[in-house]
Amino acid sequence: MNKDENIKMVAEGKLVLQLYVSGMSANSMVAIENIKHLCDEHLEGAFQLEIIDIYKNPDLAAEEHIVFSPSLIKHFPLPRKTLIGNLSDTDKVVKALGLKIKGAS
Repeated sequence: MNKDENIKMVAEGKLVLQLYVSGMSANSMVAIENIKHLCDEHLEGAFQLEIIDIYKNPDLAAEEHIVFSPSLIKHFPLPRKTLIGNLSDTDKVVKALGLKIKGAS
């Protein structure tokens, strides 16, 4: 994802996420499934999710200072946040990302 794409996504009001995973490890697969489910259920298309394998893109992982996998980075809207783990606690992930739950007041 380049900076022009980021600016475009911000202008469109979308949540911009990057999920760093370690190949096809069990934790990585669970994290992918969990974040996709969360985005589909709570964001209704108002998101951009990029999944990055740190084995295939070690330079990008180093640039983002990724030490643990899986790691989810919320780039936009600010503030930037990094979550570590398989993202199985939906309530904590939703709260950390600053999302509003459908049907909640």
